[in-house]
Amino acid sequence: MESKIIRPGHLTAHQTASVLGIGLGGVRKLVQRGQLQRSGGTERQPWYAVADVTALAAKRAAQAAA
Repeated sequence: MESKIIRPGHLTAHQTASVLGIGLGGVRKLVQRGQLQRSGGTERQPWYAVADVTALAAKRAAQAAA
C-alpha cells in the first residue's frame, strides 16, 4: 500500500515509474545504478524529488530521440 501523505515536491515510486514509463523494478534499477536518488519516505515506500525525476525523464527522451 502506498502512502497517502507525501511532502510537496516529491513523487512516490509508483508515480515515478509512471512518469518515466517504466515499472517499479526499473525504478529500483535506476536507484541501484545511481541514476536516481531517494529523497525521503521509507525503505519500502521511497519518495523521489520531482526535479530529479523530470530531469531524468528529459534525459531519457533526448537519448531516445538521438
